[in-house]
Amino acid sequence: MLKPYHTAGLLEAGCDEAGRGCIAGPVFAAAVILPANYQNSQINDSKKLNPKTRKYLRGIVESDALAFGVGVVDEKEIDRINILNASILAMQKAVNQLRPVPQHLIIDGNRFKPWKEVPYHCIIKGDSLYISIAAASILATTYRDEYME
Repeated sequence: MLKPYHTAGLLEAGCDEAGRGCIAGPVFAAAVILPANYQNSQINDSKKLNPKTRKYLRGIVESDALAFGVGVVDEKEIDRINILNASILAMQKAVNQLRPVPQHLIIDGNRFKPWKEVPYHCIIKGDSLYISIAAASILATTYRDEYME
């Protein structure tokens, strides 16, 4: 079972991206705030789920989340600022859509840039550890897949 939060007592959003390793198309990112101590044994890192299950879980995540956002950075911007910066920008765009505003961010990976003075932690393989990052992984992947189809 994935952990429900990184820092207890804070409104926390999990963030992940999809498309960073792809050779074509935009990079998508999602940010998700789940209710305190939220549990769902089906939610997992999107890479460990088949497309049908991801699509099904997208509806559950969107329904159960207190808030979610999806950010996109297109290929021209990726070429201009590089894929790492584009991934971070897409995550910041996703977080910027969240209402209420989170008090803490947990980011899948090892790099992020400050966003509105909200504290954050980067967590390598966070989508396999924290349910909010896994939920963001599902949204980012399904939105990107839908776009690429």
